[in-house]
Amino acid sequence: MSTQTTTTAVSQRVVITGIGAVTSLGKSVELLWKACLSGCSGVSEISSFDTSSYTTRIASEIKEWDASPYMDRKEIRRMDRFVQFAVAAAKMAVADSNLEITDKIRDKVGVCIGSGIGGLSSIEEQHKVLIERGPGRISPFLIPGIICDMGAGLVSIMLGARGPNSCVTTACATGTNCVGDAYNIIRRGDADAMLAGGSEACITPLGMAGFCAARSLSTHNDDPERASRPFDNSRDGFVMGEGSGVLLLESLEMAERRGAKIYAEIVGYGMSGDAHHITAPSPEGEGAARAMKAAMQSAGLKPEQIDYINAHGTSTELNDKNETAAIKSALGKHAYKIPVSSTKSMTGHLIGAAGAVEAAICALTIRDGIIAPTINYDTPDPNCDLDYVPNIARKMNVNVAMSNSFGFGGHNASIILRKLD
Repeated sequence: MSTQTTTTAVSQRVVITGIGAVTSLGKSVELLWKACLSGCSGVSEISSFDTSSYTTRIASEIKEWDASPYMDRKEIRRMDRFVQFAVAAAKMAVADSNLEITDKIRDKVGVCIGSGIGGLSSIEEQHKVLIERGPGRISPFLIPGIICDMGAGLVSIMLGARGPNSCVTTACATGTNCVGDAYNIIRRGDADAMLAGGSEACITPLGMAGFCAARSLSTHNDDPERASRPFDNSRDGFVMGEGSGVLLLESLEMAERRGAKIYAEIVGYGMSGDAHHITAPSPEGEGAARAMKAAMQSAGLKPEQIDYINAHGTSTELNDKNETAAIKSALGKHAYKIPVSSTKSMTGHLIGAAGAVEAAICALTIRDGIIAPTINYDTPDPNCDLDYVPNIARKMNVNVAMSNSFGFGGHNASIILRKLD
């Protein structure tokens, strides 16, 4: 007679112990957070190239960027702006966490940092070289400098993190998918810590021209700071942003063992596909609602246990009304009882970095008990009838926060953070 023994893996709890961010509102997390709570806008006229012939001439641009505190000059010359942002945010997150990536732990420290578009500025620059000087003058660093995974790759190289290394590219859901996938990697025991997030730098001539042609962007050029107007009846498109957000995730066991400070615990992750349209969301936000429901099911939470939602809230006609419908579908009557804000009203839309920056904002919301507002909310839209925390930050004890991200191609992702018990 034979016996069979089965082993059930123990699911690790996952916490956030470090945060790094580079945005137009500041080149650190605390500057970003202070600006958000003050209702400041990072939107201004584009200064990096001539936009006189563009229908949109504004963006949430990072001015006077200097990567030299994070990379040496040779690496700066070889790497696209989005990679530089990723390295900076990752190094900030590690420093914030006080984690030392030693030989003893480096094989269990991983990276999951994505980009929605990748090295667009390098593509444009090297295409000009190709046309004007021929193929023999193209930089040998073109390909490694532009591919979406190079943010994750270079962070791994520079920090010596030899655990799981990956990159998610799901358009505007990228950052949230990266954080969610990293959460699952730690939960199943494949890593003890992960640097997770997104990075983007597509405020370029081609990038802006493409989004202008798609009629996705706001044309409030004369009043940049008021151009991003999520859920407002006068919204006319999103405002392009750039930057990076990176979170250091750890197993709770590792974090407690080394006495790390803990911002929040990640407890739920859900994703779905619309199977509907290349750019438009599914009717009534059906796919988005499924992602939110999946996140709540993953967390073992009921709708009435959600205290706050950081919305995708892009300031486009279709997203805002469909996300509102999705929240009502997922949370039922509770949707009318909780605050929902879009910090894209201040940061602009960071595309592949958006979800990571917004996850960071959720962690800070839980830490400080204050909700950042949706600025520029003046005229209610009958199709958007929830509590959007208009214009002024709100003090409130938040135990559980949800962050939503939805991307072109029908990608939907939601994560849930909770105050650590």
